[in-house]
Amino acid sequence: MEYVTCNLCGHDDTRVRFPSTLPEGTPPQNVEAFRCTSPGYGRHHTIVKCQNCGLIYTNPRFTGEEILDSYVAVEDPLYLEERDGRVLTFERHLRPLEKIKAPPGQLVDVGAYTGVFVEIAAQHGWDAFGVEPSHWAVEQARERGLHMIEGTLANSGLADNSLDVVTMWDVIEHVPNPFGEMQQAERLLKPGGLLVVHTMDIDSGFARLMGGRWPWLMEMHIYYFSRRTLKHMLEKAGFTVIRIEPQGRYLRLGYFATRIGGFSPLLGRLLSKLFRLLRLNEMPMPLNFGDLVTAYAIKT
Repeated sequence: MEYVTCNLCGHDDTRVRFPSTLPEGTPPQNVEAFRCTSPGYGRHHTIVKCQNCGLIYTNPRFTGEEILDSYVAVEDPLYLEERDGRVLTFERHLRPLEKIKAPPGQLVDVGAYTGVFVEIAAQHGWDAFGVEPSHWAVEQARERGLHMIEGTLANSGLADNSLDVVTMWDVIEHVPNPFGEMQQAERLLKPGGLLVVHTMDIDSGFARLMGGRWPWLMEMHIYYFSRRTLKHMLEKAGFTVIRIEPQGRYLRLGYFATRIGGFSPLLGRLLSKLFRLLRLNEMPMPLNFGDLVTAYAIKT
């Protein structure tokens, strides 16, 4: 574990926002906690708030190398079972993006995992490919014929000023250096290129209402943005923010029950049984509590 300064302003004056909930004896590096489908809601290390700029982040945390190693090693078969919900979600996510930038053009999805968004963007006319550290996820995507780079933006080998769009869906809260990740995107985008960042909003009404029971407080999330701190970081990285808006997702009811199970095992089991009895497991359900937001920003 290491202590870090604020990734937005560089200060180290913090106060504890949420004390650690991980019990003594927790393995120092649990790769399963880094799965996209991890049920570890409410399990996290100490989360602090910067007294200077307001950014909220995990401190102390694993080193950047340990975090990257975890994502390289992670495997997540359950993720494959929710493909239909993710297809619906990403089809919906693509529409507002294309109102700002329309295909054709080069689009790279960072943290593309198994490549669902890459596949959808390609179907819409983009020259789309993904960058992803998980060897397992890259292999899953390549089996579907998708163009994937195994690694990170920093070691992708992509040329400066070469991309029209960079997307980061549920990525920026996981990386050890989100400001550096935004700078990498700025380096690779053409002038006027579009960066799309989807993440959690810890200042949303739902997050405030839930407090320490907000489900997105998890071991794999190490940065928690508000709209203000997200806008500030994007501008500092060289972008002009067009807008930041709530954007929900679709989940199959059967998968939704497994998510609830991570928060309340008894309720999750009851819902799973109910949905199976009613044959509703495969029914997609739109969810939007206002605590997931998407920022659209242009390289200036």
